[in-house]
Amino acid sequence: MKKYKYIFVLVGLSIMGCSDLEEKPVGLLTPETFFTSVDKIQLAVNGAYGHMQHRNFMSREMSMSLMLASDMVDLNVNVTNPERVQFNTLALQADNANIAVYWPKCYQIIGACNDAIAGADLVTADQTAKNPIVAQARFIRAFVYFHLVRQFGAIPYLEAPVTDVIAAGSISKTPVADVYAKIIVDLQFAKEWLPNFQTARAMPAKSAASAYLASVYLTMGQYDNANYQKAYDEAKDCISKEGIYKLGLEANFQDVFDTSKTDASLEPIFVIDFIGTSDGDQGRDYQAAFTGIRADEQYGSGGGWSVEVPSLSVYTSWNDLDYRKAVSFDATGVFKGVRQPYTNFKTYYSAGDNRPHIAKYTRKAGTALEGNGRNTKSNYLMMRYAELLLIGAEAANEVGQTGDANTWINRVRARARSGGGLITASAFPADVSGLTKDAFRTTVLDERKWELAFEFSRWYDIARRNLGPTVFAAGGFEGAKSGFNPTRNYLFPLPANELTRNPKLLPQNPGYN
Repeated sequence: MKKYKYIFVLVGLSIMGCSDLEEKPVGLLTPETFFTSVDKIQLAVNGAYGHMQHRNFMSREMSMSLMLASDMVDLNVNVTNPERVQFNTLALQADNANIAVYWPKCYQIIGACNDAIAGADLVTADQTAKNPIVAQARFIRAFVYFHLVRQFGAIPYLEAPVTDVIAAGSISKTPVADVYAKIIVDLQFAKEWLPNFQTARAMPAKSAASAYLASVYLTMGQYDNANYQKAYDEAKDCISKEGIYKLGLEANFQDVFDTSKTDASLEPIFVIDFIGTSDGDQGRDYQAAFTGIRADEQYGSGGGWSVEVPSLSVYTSWNDLDYRKAVSFDATGVFKGVRQPYTNFKTYYSAGDNRPHIAKYTRKAGTALEGNGRNTKSNYLMMRYAELLLIGAEAANEVGQTGDANTWINRVRARARSGGGLITASAFPADVSGLTKDAFRTTVLDERKWELAFEFSRWYDIARRNLGPTVFAAGGFEGAKSGFNPTRNYLFPLPANELTRNPKLLPQNPGYN
């Protein structure tokens, strides 16, 4: 097969997999003829943003997998798709269909970033004009690799466009420590060159780079405690600049998930912004459909599919005085014009589920008269200010900075007890003070569990803090998950089809042979 030095120019500049390189390319440009101005670098970056809106990334396949693999989201018993059942029961197979589609989508996003970064070198312009755009690409690349390394461990790390198809079939894995080192370099570059803030939080600013640096260091604390100091320092730096970066907590927790208000909110740090239309499943919000109540009439979307449903104990164990509970759940639905409790949901659709459903993707998603909510214009909150405060609090506790640890977690708790349109203010959860280091660690992880419920972060917390033996035991939200094995389940299997195409990616992750 020939070597080709070109890029694909599709809708918004898209990068296809190596298997798409054929003898007679149509509508192709060489990098030299395409990258002729700074705006072309941005066009390449826009291709990466477009891929991030596809169902095979955070809209459906990856987000669903992270939700089901955690201890807070269960699978409707009527759903028998093997790829979903495997994640829910922690009995993953290497040929899992979800992984098979979101793995290549991740590398398509990375490929678009690499093209933009390499293409910038071909553009004759001052670095001050090019680097802020390159910084977007390097942030996105770091963002995607951060997901991949936490899910799969050692992975192929590509930092340049792949122009040799034969060589692409023999790329080996990069050690975990090296992947993290490269992620950090990208985020540091992004922090240097991105603007202080972006009006549209779907584009990263310095705050996004800094917040993710803090998250990366916090995650790396599982390998070396010295990383907790780095996480604390980075979080403190970002929090201290909340005025410069235009960050803050939304006064009403419900407004964080209101699509009519999130664009103007100070709380989102980085979001994936869905556009409410479909171009081959690019731009559609699938979480509204997957988490919505079957046949529910209350939001005008035709109801959801009741696929990802919290276990009942998540709902019953959450204190009713915590305003976040009322925001996070739909415990009633409307059927034939009558509001009904969750115990009656299946009466109106037998394949539904008599449990409270997740409301973060449905209640304030905006009008969606078709597609079971898929055509809403939601912002998926990848990082928000409350999470940064909790990252800082957790890291501060680990390095003995109890004053900051208490201050930051208490800011989050203060909003949780402030009430809003759904319940009145209460005294719960109370401010934290005087806890031991171990007790605070447990408290802040619990706080993340409630504050960030159903926002795709819980499985990562379970893995990095080795919580599996506790949360997947008989006393966990979903009862004992017999498939859990701590030597296997903190990593997902590398996709079998990739291992077949490229044996250099072997060995498979432990427990999946």
